[in-house]
Amino acid sequence: MIVSPTVDPLSLSADIDVLARFGRALADPIRCRILLELRKAPAYPADLADALGISRSRLSNHLACLRDCGLVVTVADGRRTRYELADERLGHALDDLRCAVVAVAADRTCPNADEKDCC
Repeated sequence: MIVSPTVDPLSLSADIDVLARFGRALADPIRCRILLELRKAPAYPADLADALGISRSRLSNHLACLRDCGLVVTVADGRRTRYELADERLGHALDDLRCAVVAVAADRTCPNADEKDCC
């Protein structure tokens, strides 16, 4: 691999890691739905599960993934825990990414949408 002298390989590696984590988070439709819900407003797990029509245990697994990826954070609220996007810029990034993909190829679908290595 040829690296330009102006590109810091460590910085490039960190950038790739960040984008890969974001990609893994977006690779699951439920996690996408969670992020889109949290883009609107912070929410409690029970409310998210109801809004998405999934079980709380399934939601919990997806929230743990998003938390581990650094995309959502928990906020203690008395005896309850609220979830929100880790940074408001994530909401803007989701909007920008969605709009860019639609603008480029609205009629495209992933040919192997059920496969883990899709797209």
